[in-house]
Amino acid sequence: KLCGYLQKLSGKGPLRGFRSRWFVFDPRRCYLYYFKGPQEALPLGHLDIASACFSYHQPEAAAAAGDEAAAFEVHSPSGAVAVLKAATRQDMTYWLQELQQKRWEYCNNLDAAKRDSRTSPTPSDFSKGLVAKDNPGSILSQNASAERARNILAVETSPTDLVGEQAASQPAPVQPSAINFSLKQWSTEIKNSMSSLRKGNNENRRSIFYTTEEWELLDPTPKDLEDSMALEEKRKHLAEGSKGLTSSAFPFDFGRIPHKTRRPLKDMIGSSKNRNSSDSSPTEWCSGNGSKLVSELQLKYQSQQEELEKLKKDLLSQKELVRLLQQTVRSSQYDKYFASRLCEGVPKDKLELLHQKDDQILGLNNQLEKLNLEKDSLQQEVKNLKCKVGELNERLGMLMETIQAKDEVIMKLSRQLSECEDNTSSPSGAVNSSMATCTNKELQELDRLKDNLQGYKTQNKFLNKEILELSALRRNAEAREREWQAKYISLEAKLCQIESKYLILLQEVKTPVCSEEQSPAREVITQLLEDALKAETSEQPEQAFFKPHLVSEYDIYGFQTVPEDDDEEKLVAKSRALDLRSLSLSENREISTGVKWENYLASTMNREMMRCVELKNLIRSGIPHEHRSKMWKWCVNLHVKKFKDSTVPGYFQTLLQNALEKQNPASKQIELDLLRTLPNNKHYSSPTSEGIQKLRNVLLAFSWRNPDIGYCQGLNRLVAIALLYLEQEDAFWCLVTIVEVFMPRDYYTKTLLGSQVDQRVFKDLMSEKLPRLHAHFEQYKVDYTLITFNWFLVVFVDSVVSDILFKIWDSFLYEGPKVIFRFALALFKYKEEEILKLQDSMSIFKYLRYFTRTILDARKLTGIAFGDLNPFPLRQIRNRRTYHLEKVRLELTELEAIREDFLRERETCVEKRDLISDDEEDS
Repeated sequence: KLCGYLQKLSGKGPLRGFRSRWFVFDPRRCYLYYFKGPQEALPLGHLDIASACFSYHQPEAAAAAGDEAAAFEVHSPSGAVAVLKAATRQDMTYWLQELQQKRWEYCNNLDAAKRDSRTSPTPSDFSKGLVAKDNPGSILSQNASAERARNILAVETSPTDLVGEQAASQPAPVQPSAINFSLKQWSTEIKNSMSSLRKGNNENRRSIFYTTEEWELLDPTPKDLEDSMALEEKRKHLAEGSKGLTSSAFPFDFGRIPHKTRRPLKDMIGSSKNRNSSDSSPTEWCSGNGSKLVSELQLKYQSQQEELEKLKKDLLSQKELVRLLQQTVRSSQYDKYFASRLCEGVPKDKLELLHQKDDQILGLNNQLEKLNLEKDSLQQEVKNLKCKVGELNERLGMLMETIQAKDEVIMKLSRQLSECEDNTSSPSGAVNSSMATCTNKELQELDRLKDNLQGYKTQNKFLNKEILELSALRRNAEAREREWQAKYISLEAKLCQIESKYLILLQEVKTPVCSEEQSPAREVITQLLEDALKAETSEQPEQAFFKPHLVSEYDIYGFQTVPEDDDEEKLVAKSRALDLRSLSLSENREISTGVKWENYLASTMNREMMRCVELKNLIRSGIPHEHRSKMWKWCVNLHVKKFKDSTVPGYFQTLLQNALEKQNPASKQIELDLLRTLPNNKHYSSPTSEGIQKLRNVLLAFSWRNPDIGYCQGLNRLVAIALLYLEQEDAFWCLVTIVEVFMPRDYYTKTLLGSQVDQRVFKDLMSEKLPRLHAHFEQYKVDYTLITFNWFLVVFVDSVVSDILFKIWDSFLYEGPKVIFRFALALFKYKEEEILKLQDSMSIFKYLRYFTRTILDARKLTGIAFGDLNPFPLRQIRNRRTYHLEKVRLELTELEAIREDFLRERETCVEKRDLISDDEEDS
């Protein structure tokens, strides 16, 4: 994840200056969002990286222009320039490299990603539920020659602590000269002020960045991982054993320098000279530190040799012990052989003694195997020590070469000094000092020029790479433009054909043909219907031009989008899917909720997630597909923590085992309802579907846990929705949450007492929140609870489109059953005007049966549920539940008394004995 602190130049006049901001890259839209801090939910703004280009200046040029040394510019096509500054030039180089790479990947993905975004979710790492199996990985082909050129021009760099997720735990870098004040950003900062007060421990964050070409391991194999771990252990031992080496005048570590980046000895000498103190002469440096290095390496080498000799002696002693044990085993085997010949007639105590000897022999065999293993480990350790000795010898040789080269330099300087002394007959002290000063200045100037040369080389590489990428991206954009032009021409031609056909269709509607003969107009209508229902085929690739938004067979949740049989339903379903597509495209124009979720989850990485207003608002806006599994599990655990703490480990498996092994009265009805649960979802459509077995296990386990309910029709749909994002055990606890925590008692029992009470409470809320609509229903005597009863029982499953369904479930699992009342009222308010236009009971009831499937705008519906219907106190619902519960219980008691009277009368009256009730017939 590309994120970290950068300074952004903003403000006007005296307030203009650099301000510290937290930047987060969003790969889905190729935007670089910037926030006030890492814990903020709302971004202050964003930079469009997909269409931007980058540049920066060398330190000297930047100083001449009044810019900072680690600043770089992001140029947008509109001409706006955003000036950003990193803490160091190393961080600046890293940010530029990564932004280039992200832009390259995103723009190349545009060419290959020609699939419907609603039928394939954003690639991410799912770990739970049935929908996790449907996440396809996409492999995108790129320009091979451009890739090779980019790799050649890549500049190797690595980030500091101010880049990456671990930077969130670091304090923001302070700019004393900058005033953190902006009039334009007041409103956004006020919105973020409450979230900034939230406490959290953001320490110990870790993130891995792969930046250099040489060390890049995106998908390492297990063998590569083992080799890298072994190499790291070797380096760690060498670093611990050579602390004196790293603290000496050599500031580099030979063991860690890759072969491609090793410099010549002369460059090493020059860099070491520059880093050394200016007061020390070359002769003192070489004689002091060089001899110290050699002595330390010799001591290290001798200690390794002594350790090697010691290990060899231990190995010989172990071999001798193994030989003695082998002799003992052979003698024991001989004794056993002779004893078996004399076994007959031997007393019992001697037989026991023989058995003891056998046990001793087995013990010796085991000890022999252990010693063999120890011998192998010692041999491996000896090999490792030999490798270490070889590495030390190599380093010693390199150091000796360095010392020899420096000796040559010293000799050369000494000869030059003697020649200067010979040439000057009477040198004065002032002349010598001036010559030394000039020499030092020239050396410093030479070093500065070398650094500038290296900087210009790096800048040249970066700019060449930038030019190469922009040229390639321009060619790709031109190719896309040509393709779109061809597509536009084809669509325009197709539109003319369709307009012509629809004119004929309008003529047919205007003057209907009464005869049964097939007219040309009817043939056109039939052809139009066939074209509309025709699926995409591989034999007709040109049809892709005429069908810009093809509808997939299943949505991302596995629900069937287009029915198979009814042509009229197919047309309606395709129209609905295209409307959903249009809504999703319009939502993508605004700031993605995914960025808000990722920023919030990053701020809670190292602390426990807690209930708060910010989290509630995020959940109400909808949990992203890739985070829903994690958040649902957290919500369920939040509500059933007291139940889970009182159970033993493996509780779910124990319940399931008991339900499978023992007689379960609910198992028969469960089996009958499995395939009727969600027949339009591919995870439950056939007996071999993966979800069927999981659904069976959860329902059986719950029936064993709660025998008062056992199984009720409706529980299967609740579990089926939960299993789309949760594993079996988590889905079981989700059902426990709904039945035993959220809903009142007797909600899913045989009498459905709690469900009947909620319908009366809902009627009261309808008369209060939507009085016009309630009066309209009363006027035409429409009992709308016949429709809403199923909404409450299964939490809108199969009643609304899938996108809205899962947004309702997000809020339901976090806030509880009050959400059902909110959304039930919101559905009626959404279509209130359309219902009020209907003037007879039959049309009203017919409209109520399907109107929820026509509601597609989830954002508008959520705004009505959580905004327009406020206030919505839970205390009011509880009080009305208590009031109506007594009334329903009294009515049920009266009905039971009437039933008993009828049964008694039937027994006494001969004419009524043949009457059988529905319950008796079922039994």
